Amino acid sequence: MADAGVPPPPSAEHPLRVAVVGAGPAGIFAADALTRQSEIPVAVDLIDRLPTPFGLVRHGIAPDHPKMRAIRDTLHRSLDHPLVRFVGNVEVGTDIGLDELRHHVDAVVYTYGAALDRHLGIEGEDLPGSLAATDVVSWYCGHPDADRAGVEAALAGVRSVVVIGVGNVALDVGRVLARTPEELEPTDMPQHVLDALAATAVEEVTVLGRRGPAQATFTTQELRELGELARATVLVDPAELVLDADAEERAAADRGIARNLAVLREWSQHQPEPGHARLRLRFYRRPVRLLGEDRVTGVEVERTAVDGDGRAVGTGELEVIPADLVVRSVGYRGTPLPGLPVDERSGTVPNESGRVLRDGRPSAGEYVAGWIKRGPSGVVGHNKHDARETVAGLLADAADGTLRVRGPVDDLVRTLQARGAEPVLLEDWRAIDAAEQALGASKGRARTTLHEREALLAAVRAAAGR
Repeated sequence: MADAGVPPPPSAEHPLRVAVVGAGPAGIFAADALTRQSEIPVAVDLIDRLPTPFGLVRHGIAPDHPKMRAIRDTLHRSLDHPLVRFVGNVEVGTDIGLDELRHHVDAVVYTYGAALDRHLGIEGEDLPGSLAATDVVSWYCGHPDADRAGVEAALAGVRSVVVIGVGNVALDVGRVLARTPEELEPTDMPQHVLDALAATAVEEVTVLGRRGPAQATFTTQELRELGELARATVLVDPAELVLDADAEERAAADRGIARNLAVLREWSQHQPEPGHARLRLRFYRRPVRLLGEDRVTGVEVERTAVDGDGRAVGTGELEVIPADLVVRSVGYRGTPLPGLPVDERSGTVPNESGRVLRDGRPSAGEYVAGWIKRGPSGVVGHNKHDARETVAGLLADAADGTLRVRGPVDDLVRTLQARGAEPVLLEDWRAIDAAEQALGASKGRARTTLHEREALLAAVRAAAGR
């Protein structure tokens, strides 16, 4: 017989209730790992502040990557699980406080990512014509919070672009800006994005890396796609592909680096082609300041060398790269939910194998997964292993009694609706999905993204007859 006053262990009638905050890949993988196992009965509320699921798969992977974006078909299957409830259009900290959410459930897994960009910290960074990659990506992916006016004003009249950073996001931005309107037309970009890009006749894109090609973080697949553009030629300076002994050793030990170098060396034979945009990949250059008065006119860069610790050190050799637009893509950082600690330096929630630490000790019932756990690194698939590690810890805590079912409380969705919130559930998301497909079909595409929050909610209301 259970001790009086001691909550019972989870059961089929009273499963462990878990809120997952963030319905991107990390959150969906966490929900999937929680509900695929059968030893601990679990029910999941998958909460997101947007009316739509999939996080960066919807709003971060470039729309000209249809095969990569198709991963949401896989993620969608997890949403169909009878013990997973999608609860969109709910912002923790605004629609419901963190303490109140924790009262409604037995455990919380934070998977809301790292959405803020990092700054360069150089003179001129705040000039008009200087943007964060997060702003550009949000805009062309149709994120409801995108600064449409700001991005489109920065794009007006642009002929030359410098993208600072050599990760996959930097390549995405450079590739999208170098594409022709005909290449972008079949994508699910909002119509205003297609119109603005069609009016932007970019002639040159320079992607700038502080260190050498052996230290670049882009993947070979992403790199090769630059060579498939209809009217853009990739140019690489052969001198910037000469490696020191340490870099040669790295390349010999890492097949990814070796493949990247093989592609870059092939492109180093390219010459500019008449009528083609020039897409330059440059290495060993770090930005010193952005030039211009009323808006950006160029980037002053310093030549660098890589020291024995892998750091870029300046050589004092300066040059100016003309640019009408500068896009920084130098990393992301997480922000705290009200009441949740985030380390200012790393931009992550302090944790031990996914268990949230408060004052250096695990906080019962709080977990973290994804970028807000480990930092903005890896591709979508890395979140699966990461989520499984966190879920393993949660299930171990449930098995040893650290987590218990605390008894019936008010239903989260009904509580939110009673206070005037408009949570979007799975059937509501299906209405949004159908509306986007219908809009796309009207333009001869598979889908066109609805970019305004009110338009997304209007699709829900129309389907519900409200």
